[in-house]
Amino acid sequence: MSRIGKLPVAIPAGVTVTIKDNNLVSVKGPKGTLEKQFAKELKIEQKDGEILVTRPNDEIKERSLHGLTRALLFNMVDGVTKGYEKKLEINGVGYRAAKQGKKLTLTLGYSHPVEMEDPDGIETVLDGTNTIIVKGIDKEAVGQFAAEIRSKRGPEPYKGKGIKYADETIRRKVGKTGKK
Repeated sequence: MSRIGKLPVAIPAGVTVTIKDNNLVSVKGPKGTLEKQFAKELKIEQKDGEILVTRPNDEIKERSLHGLTRALLFNMVDGVTKGYEKKLEINGVGYRAAKQGKKLTLTLGYSHPVEMEDPDGIETVLDGTNTIIVKGIDKEAVGQFAAEIRSKRGPEPYKGKGIKYADETIRRKVGKTGKK
């Protein structure tokens, strides 16, 4: 039995969960609404203020989907109550970020500024000119947009220049030494 999959997902006050046919789950909370289609092999039911995920048998496909489905449901409930955020730091001389409306402009040492538009349901907030905070209710979308921002200029190992996650550590390398 899946150790994660058998745990119930508690539904906090102020959150409504609707389970429609074909496992289409809609979670509505104070921060917004999330909707996701889950695999039809599993049974998702709501009992006593909790969501339970059960599987019909122990085949490999059902076993692999069991814990995943429960974790995704937990992330949906957590997202509409608290929300998710990722913090990015920009390091380097002349590297900075600016925000105008929904447009994020990054100056990253290229010959042109890199412009990115906030996707639906995602908000970017600047803390100074060197810290970007990506916020939203969908954990997957927040992580994906943060990864796209980071990919514009990933951190390099010699001087540490580039965009990195706030909790990320960069393994530094030693540069060239002079000729003897």
